[in-house]
Amino acid sequence: MCDVIVNIIGTAQDAGIPHPNCFCKNCMRAIEDRKYRRFAASLAIILPHSKEWHLIDATPDIREQMTAIQLKYRLQKQLMNSIWLTHAHIGHYPGLMFLGREAIGANGVAVYCGGKMKQLVETHAPWRQLVDLNNINPIEIIQDESMELSSGIEIIPVEVPHRNEFSETFGYWIKGPTRKLLYIPDIDRWEEWDRDIYDMAKEADICLLDGTFYSIEEIEQMGRSYNEIPHPIMTETMDRLQNLVEETDIYFTHFNHSNPAIDSKNAEFKEVKNRGFHIAVDGMEIRL
Repeated sequence: MCDVIVNIIGTAQDAGIPHPNCFCKNCMRAIEDRKYRRFAASLAIILPHSKEWHLIDATPDIREQMTAIQLKYRLQKQLMNSIWLTHAHIGHYPGLMFLGREAIGANGVAVYCGGKMKQLVETHAPWRQLVDLNNINPIEIIQDESMELSSGIEIIPVEVPHRNEFSETFGYWIKGPTRKLLYIPDIDRWEEWDRDIYDMAKEADICLLDGTFYSIEEIEQMGRSYNEIPHPIMTETMDRLQNLVEETDIYFTHFNHSNPAIDSKNAEFKEVKNRGFHIAVDGMEIRL
């Protein structure tokens, strides 16, 4: 039976923590102590038996994320075998630039993405240069179409509603030999999806879900309106999935720098734990 490891190599909203031009409590703590830093949300899927690895999203933090994976799993100088993109927001695809001639000079790395995302990469500078020079090979993914990463290990794209200015948005199922993981780092309101998150989470063994904001109050303290923020708040997600915590391990990820739940000293963090949910952290390993 093939072993598969999912390493959570980033758990922050697109701009990371510390956030640029911010000196809030969470950002200052991360500035002063690197252990509190969080990279932009991303997963690495490692297949130790074949010395292969795959990446979900190419973030602005890809240099450090790649190095951490390559050193930890003895994959020095071995590029990822494929990249799977969720969508065209700044925390999820700009890392592709490091595969170009100015940096790695990669050769034909498979980049799986939605049709609109594929068109963006192939037709818009500077991304199209990566295609023209065969640094990357964009491949269109199809909703619910399973693809095999290795024998007994599948990845399945699931389209979700989100601010799709430039591309569609996908989450992913990752199915290993014994367990299934559902990864949805970005989504609009759960009720806007044509699927029921409760049923999806019930089918999973592990969920990694959008935890950008903890509460409406957090958003209002930022001077923003909840009605203008296209993310489910953590308190609502917990209410929806509370009855599943005994059978599904449910983690939050993709945290905004303002989120109080990322500080273990805060009441919000303790509430998440007391309700049986979990806060994902950079470097976590999940075995499937």
